[in-house]
Amino acid sequence: MTEQKAEQKFEVKGTFLMGEDWMPYTKVIEAPNANQAKERTFAVIGSKHNLKRRYIKVDAVKAV
Repeated sequence: MTEQKAEQKFEVKGTFLMGEDWMPYTKVIEAPNANQAKERTFAVIGSKHNLKRRYIKVDAVKAV
């Protein structure tokens, strides 16, 4: 049997490129650790705005 870790909430702040402007964002993401929260942020913003990772910058990740 595998035991799953409880997911924590992380606040991820940064900017993403929209047209020619860098727009700020703040997301609250549930993830098992900070690195996974960062990866999920790339996935969420990338799919919503059709952006590649190089157009998404993460400035800070902190537990909420």
